[in-house]
Amino acid sequence: MCGITGFWDISRQISNDNLPIIVQQMSKSLIHRGPDDGGSWVDREVGIALGHRRLSIVDLSPQGHQPMISADGRYVIVFNGEIYNFPELRKQLQSVGYSFRGHSDTEIMLASFCEWGVLEATKRFNGMFAFALWDRQERVLHLGRDRIGEKPLYYGWCDNTFIFASELKAFKVHPHFQPEINRDALALFLRFSYIPAPYSIYQGIYKLPPATLLSWNSKTIDPQPVPYWSAKMAAESGVAYPFTGSENEATVNLEALLKDAVGMRMLADVPLGAFLSGGIDSSTIVALMQAQSQQRVKTFSIGFHEQDYNEAQYAKAVAQYLGTDHTELYVTSKEALVVIPKLPSLYDEPFSDSSQIPTFLVSQLARNYVTVALSGDGGDELFAGYNRYFWGRTIWQKIGWIPKVVRHSTAKALISISPQTWNQSFAAVNAILPAKLKVAASGDKLHKLASVLPFPNPDLIYAALVSHWQAPEEIVIGSSELSTVLSNQNLLDSLSDFTERMMYLDLISYLPDDILTKIDRASMGVSLESRIPFLDHRVVEFAWQIPLSMKIRGNQGKWLLRQVLYRYVPKELIERPKMGFGIPIDSWLRGPLREWAEDLLNESRLRQEGFFNPRPIRQKWDEHQRGKFNWQYYLWDVLMFQAWLEVNH
Repeated sequence: MCGITGFWDISRQISNDNLPIIVQQMSKSLIHRGPDDGGSWVDREVGIALGHRRLSIVDLSPQGHQPMISADGRYVIVFNGEIYNFPELRKQLQSVGYSFRGHSDTEIMLASFCEWGVLEATKRFNGMFAFALWDRQERVLHLGRDRIGEKPLYYGWCDNTFIFASELKAFKVHPHFQPEINRDALALFLRFSYIPAPYSIYQGIYKLPPATLLSWNSKTIDPQPVPYWSAKMAAESGVAYPFTGSENEATVNLEALLKDAVGMRMLADVPLGAFLSGGIDSSTIVALMQAQSQQRVKTFSIGFHEQDYNEAQYAKAVAQYLGTDHTELYVTSKEALVVIPKLPSLYDEPFSDSSQIPTFLVSQLARNYVTVALSGDGGDELFAGYNRYFWGRTIWQKIGWIPKVVRHSTAKALISISPQTWNQSFAAVNAILPAKLKVAASGDKLHKLASVLPFPNPDLIYAALVSHWQAPEEIVIGSSELSTVLSNQNLLDSLSDFTERMMYLDLISYLPDDILTKIDRASMGVSLESRIPFLDHRVVEFAWQIPLSMKIRGNQGKWLLRQVLYRYVPKELIERPKMGFGIPIDSWLRGPLREWAEDLLNESRLRQEGFFNPRPIRQKWDEHQRGKFNWQYYLWDVLMFQAWLEVNH
């Protein structure tokens, strides 16, 4: 995994001598993504400059150095990621006469472009990637991103210069970049806790959407990303033509597919391991790794002393059963708090999924032992793991017929009791319930339920479930909320089932823009490559063919995935309430983080900076401090922007 950057000075404002200097400085800003090697390439005649930082994973020799030029001299590439099926592509290319200098996937990509063209070659890649490809013959710059969005790629115009990079840090080095905060994107950030593609925090700078190519030449006025694969088509096709075999056949097929996806991602010339929480997803990945490894797989988990947030004991039990080489680290609140000052530069634009902290800590732990770590991300979106998938359906079935006024009054009654009081009540009940029926953080969940009761249709319920600030334009001064996939109802016409609609929206929004952003920045921040077997496009396509009845049974998701896991791990080691990968932000904001937060949320400071309306923020801060409500997520959104603003502007 690496960092890429570059620019095209079409108007030739930059001198030939400065082209390599600037791109080298841009590359240097990404050194955390690739500490092992760096390189640059310029075409002074047209003003193109490409930069690369390398984290050596496969073919550690100089033959893997980038930027790399194709054997025929036509293409020059900078590439971030891995093409897992490159050995297969290599054989195909050798059969038609190609020969290769080294053993890197980058060289195979270049030969693929030469043989099949950019679009067709990209369709053949099974991997995670972001690349920039300069066609010297046609004078076209191509940008490409993997199907689900594992690897990031930003692009935009800056004073007649086209700039691209893995992270926004590289833009800030370029002399033509003039940052202007996009208030409309900031409103989206307050709603979702991330800025959804194609937007970024800066005006005129965009994220390349997953599964697209963007091709640019000097005569292009406004090129648009072109899809080479479609999550929508995968979902529609899967629902229209579902798997028709038995449950046992579905289990066998899924196991074989996942085993192959895991095996492909175990190819590396450096030490490799896996994150293990003890949950269904990570346990399945680790089990399939250990089944294919001659050595004990290295596994890593983070534990917290606050039991409501601690899964380390479950991970340890799974590791012991599978026989992995397990390392766990119990983190104190003080050690976790040390990460917070790093977040604004680590995530590069405002990002407020609070699990960013434990994700960074487990990445940091793993990097002490390995260079590559497999993770179980993506399992929830593909196999119906999130509570909202059965909550949303159940809520609407039970309340859809109730008059709106009754739903409003019920919501008011639920919210009138603080989460802490609800938790105390449920704690007494939990004490006598079996483990399978225990509920964590009941007060917060009831308040979340109350927030969606008034909505008149299921799609709005989903939007409410994934939103923090429900009216962010009232908080961000001078903003107007931009359109997103959630506001494009045409995307959902072909998916009539409410649960499938939620799963699809998560696949194209929450997964790439939150989950994958989080794991990429956290792992790359410590020069660790993360790999995600569930996001093999073959797995994604098969998951959509699986009938919903094989995903959800009763109020429990991932039924089919559980059947695969039970072939390797006893059921009793896995069955427990879903916890998530969180931290006690709510209590920290009333304790060790209070002074830091108070400074960032100071009313006069908010007014002077001019981005936020202070009144609703201060009201939530006061209510949170008094324990009346738990506004941790809302406040963390604002705090992460404030911390980012302090560091970056």
